[in-house]
Amino acid sequence: MLKLSGVIITFNEERNIEQCLHSLVNVVDEIIVVDSFSTDNTKAICKRFDVKFIEQKFLGYIEQKNFALTQASYDHIVSLDGDESLSETLQKSIIDLKSNWKFDGYFANRFNNFCGQWIKHSDWYPNKKLRVFDRRCAEWKGINPHDNVQLHNVKAKSGHLKGDILHKTYQTYSEFNQKTEYFSTIAAKAYYDVGKKAPIWKIIWNPTWAFFKTYFLRLGILDGFNGYVIAVQTANITFLKYSKLRELYKLKGK
Repeated sequence: MLKLSGVIITFNEERNIEQCLHSLVNVVDEIIVVDSFSTDNTKAICKRFDVKFIEQKFLGYIEQKNFALTQASYDHIVSLDGDESLSETLQKSIIDLKSNWKFDGYFANRFNNFCGQWIKHSDWYPNKKLRVFDRRCAEWKGINPHDNVQLHNVKAKSGHLKGDILHKTYQTYSEFNQKTEYFSTIAAKAYYDVGKKAPIWKIIWNPTWAFFKTYFLRLGILDGFNGYVIAVQTANITFLKYSKLRELYKLKGK
């Protein structure tokens, strides 16, 4: 029976962290929480559980999650954000892996709850995520804030688990607006750092395409009013990201 480490990064997750931890306690053999000095009750809630609680200045989403991996005692990882938890079906699927691990990593669908509604379309489901993996074969990569686990070897094999990662995303429209502003700033800086450009045609075309794809091709129209809100904000964050990127080049005189 192989052993599993549950790894979580947190910052001010008092609303969700208890559900996250409850879903892990009977699945993994240890839980590591790397917290960016939360100012709410996150630490106190975590201390009610048998977790290894580490306070670490925020390094960036990708960097913080890779740091958290190094703190685990075991190589086989279950990685969650503080606002995520495992469905009962996914808990069972992961427990079964302890005696039947076949691949380098495993995907699961992420089911997103937005303003009290479980979103079944809008490019939000099935939101396939690689979150159960051998850390010797994988690490967090991507461009902040769009991090994802990637297997090192193109020949690496992956499986897919039954059950969902339950994600309590934005629970008010105001929160969604604030996060759209925040994440677009991070994305613009990350794009600038890797040399991406922001010509006018991208500022016009990319948000238009983002809305069309989300609302029509990905059937966001079937998610009702919230599907429309998600499509509009998907276009908006795309517009803001490229507008801010263009502004960065102007400020830097390039």
